Amino acid sequence: MKKALAFTLVLCLTNVQAKEIYATFTVHAKQKANLAFNYSGIVKELSVDIMSVVKKNDILATLVSDDLVATNDASKVTLKYATLDYERHQDLYKNKLIDKALLDKYAMAYEAIKAHIQIEKAVYAKTILRAPFDGVITKRMIELGDVVSGQMLKTAFNIQSQHARILVVELDQKYSSDINIGDVFIYKVDGDDTQYEGKIYRIYPEANSDNRKIALQVIAKDLKVGLFGEGKIITSGNSNNSITENQE
Repeated sequence: MKKALAFTLVLCLTNVQAKEIYATFTVHAKQKANLAFNYSGIVKELSVDIMSVVKKNDILATLVSDDLVATNDASKVTLKYATLDYERHQDLYKNKLIDKALLDKYAMAYEAIKAHIQIEKAVYAKTILRAPFDGVITKRMIELGDVVSGQMLKTAFNIQSQHARILVVELDQKYSSDINIGDVFIYKVDGDDTQYEGKIYRIYPEANSDNRKIALQVIAKDLKVGLFGEGKIITSGNSNNSITENQE
């Protein structure tokens, strides 16, 4: 029996009318962090304070590190003479005056002190607290002379993005199938008649079981963190196309 292949193309057009959906929101910083020293010591210097604007990797504070500096200086002296010993024994080995085992002994000493210096640099870096991103300092919780512990972390600074904001928008879960990435959100901050506009760029994957609401995020700028307000989502009303293929 001869098989026949038939392909049927079915185009389904579903027109979705745009809707206006009421929603509330709170303002959050796009980036924020609680910063702490991952090392024990005494606070030696504070380079910033509340409302200081910082760039990524700017120094915020340092710990007393005289002992680490002295140890590293001593290691550099050891490296200097380990290098001379290794180079001298390389020449002796080339002239067949020593065996490979003895050369390896000096090579190991040379490589070991180099590795040790790198460890010392890594430890020293922990005495310097740096900004993880461009932002503004919102809180300072340490003072000069404070003792901090790497075992019991204490927040030194709070930092947040200076301008970039995220609106966490909440709406009734019954509208979950109506909203899409890119839909427009028109809103006002409570107590301010200024009207703002943004677009949805992220929709949370699950609803809040406590209040039966779904949440989404909208990019904003320069609003004070912690403010709240309300607005309306204008749904896009996109059409959905589907193709069905039948084969016999």
